Amino acid sequence: MDRKDFLKKGLMGTGMFVATAALGNVIKNDVDELNELEVIGFNHLPNTTSTIMETMVLHKSDTRGHADHGWLNSHHTFSFANYYNPERMHFGVLRVLNDDTVSAGMGFGTHPHDNMEIISIPLEGDLEHKDSMGNVAVIKNGDIQVMSAGTGIQHSEYNKNSDKLTKFLQIWVFPNKRNVEPRYDQITLKEEDRTNKLQQILSPSADDEGVWIHQDAWFHLGKFDKDFSADYTVKRTGNGVYAFILSGDVTINGQALNTRDGLGMWDVETLTIKADSNAEFLLMDVPMTINA
Repeated sequence: MDRKDFLKKGLMGTGMFVATAALGNVIKNDVDELNELEVIGFNHLPNTTSTIMETMVLHKSDTRGHADHGWLNSHHTFSFANYYNPERMHFGVLRVLNDDTVSAGMGFGTHPHDNMEIISIPLEGDLEHKDSMGNVAVIKNGDIQVMSAGTGIQHSEYNKNSDKLTKFLQIWVFPNKRNVEPRYDQITLKEEDRTNKLQQILSPSADDEGVWIHQDAWFHLGKFDKDFSADYTVKRTGNGVYAFILSGDVTINGQALNTRDGLGMWDVETLTIKADSNAEFLLMDVPMTINA
């Protein structure tokens, strides 16, 4: 599949929905993630015309898209809903990286997805999850949640607290298998397993550490003390790594990064990561092309 076909399939065939007639009465959500994106160019897999760096793309925190819905304050690393930047459509199979804050007593109403791997990482507070498979659960800071939307799923996510915000990362990854049986999972992570080390939280294998998805992707969290450094080896030939800094200052392969900055790297085998202050970050090791 060439780059143009991949992008068109990704935007028109997976994850970004207009409600069908059957579901039209279900979707009552002012967050326009459900709007279909326009068919656009295909210059960001990765953006080979970038003048920033030959094998890197840098996204400073203040260049992200922003939407304030009142009850939801969201920053978009990649084009999403009404934020559209043709140079920031996705990084390989990483389609969505939203940094969301949900007000007390508010949340995402029931809405559908299909053929997308959806990962949520709470950073503060908790969310109540309900879905069409009958799952009812609460995810909180320290957990990771995953859904394989597959043939189709409907879900809601609510901050049931009356007095505190919920902050979480919403991440969408294109799958390498379409129309799989929908599934849901969540686990609680041990914070000590990422203190001055890289903690694997997601992989392609159900037998490996963390949750798993239908994609050759690996996610790691790190919580490094100032001046601590470590190397990360890319897991698979053809993968790139997108680093997102949760807090603090980090230098990766010579590029200085600050809180909420993102850095995508491809055609690289090893990342050297150094904490310039106490810092937390997420590494997303993902294929740069799709094979589904």
